[in-house]
Amino acid sequence: MIREVILTTQSALGRVHIAPMGVHVVGEEMRVMPFRPSATLDNLLATGVAVMNYCDDVRIFAGCLTGRRDWPLAPAERVAGRRLAGALAHAELELVRHEADDVRPKLYCRVVHEAMHAPFRGFNRAQFAVLEAAILVSRLRLLPREKIEAELAYLFIGLEKTAGPAEREAWGWLMEKVSAFQTIAADAEPRP
Repeated sequence: MIREVILTTQSALGRVHIAPMGVHVVGEEMRVMPFRPSATLDNLLATGVAVMNYCDDVRIFAGCLTGRRDWPLAPAERVAGRRLAGALAHAELELVRHEADDVRPKLYCRVVHEAMHAPFRGFNRAQFAVLEAAILVSRLRLLPREKIEAELAYLFIGLEKTAGPAEREAWGWLMEKVSAFQTIAADAEPRP
């Protein structure tokens, strides 16, 4: 199973990095698999700790992928790290072992502390659409343009029917990123 979370890590100097991440649940361990290069990877290897933040504010997922990383933080309780202040719950992780890889290393962590802060009331279709769009945006360089456009068109149907202001704002940020990427890609294409 993969949990879509916001992972917070800190550098050895204490600089916090906030990143959306699909964390794999493997038995009792959490497997973090960032693509290189990655501040999450560097920080987790340097400090040995991270915090998984469970959030229903999809603006954080979209924001992190579009350069909006200034979200309120609070201290973690058992590890030397920070959590999102607005997280519904969080789990504090310690690195147990890692498997090196040139593209996507595997970092296995154990949960050392969990806390609930607010109830989870479920996602509506718009929130789901933003999460899926955020995953597509994180893979703009990996997926064909046609696939991205087709999936975004389908996701927009649910967004249009159920979105509130936060979901519309997050979607807008993601679409700006897609548009900018497509403009750069079009400019890089050879001219006849």
